[in-house]
Amino acid sequence: MALKILDHNSTEYWQMVQLRNDILRRPLGLTFSKEELEAEDHHILIGAFEDDYMLGCCMLVDEGHGKVRLRQMAVINDLQGKGIGRVLMNFAENIARDRGYKTLTMHARKNALGFYEKMGYKVAGGEFTEITIPHYVMEKSL
Repeated sequence: MALKILDHNSTEYWQMVQLRNDILRRPLGLTFSKEELEAEDHHILIGAFEDDYMLGCCMLVDEGHGKVRLRQMAVINDLQGKGIGRVLMNFAENIARDRGYKTLTMHARKNALGFYEKMGYKVAGGEFTEITIPHYVMEKSL
């Protein structure tokens, strides 16, 4: 498996958008707006590949004050539980650490809490609803 930082608007980026849409948005009846996708030009875009086939992805967004936020973590449904998410998270954490960030934060879906807790993340607030489903803020010191 190859891990890569993707260029916005590249062929690989559009694979990432498709994967995120299939896994994260379409099941909730949501789509991406043009403005949302344009704003991603400033984020660190990460993909996991087998040859040219995207297995999973995530992005890092600068939150200021030494914090970076993980967003849009997605792994192909049939491959979940096979370690791809763990490898993506380790890669994202290393990139964040190398770029001087001290804390990685996220809005984790309630059904993914166990995965992130195994990765060393702690819940940092109460449950809230985002994109129609329950989430928690989670954090980890890098």
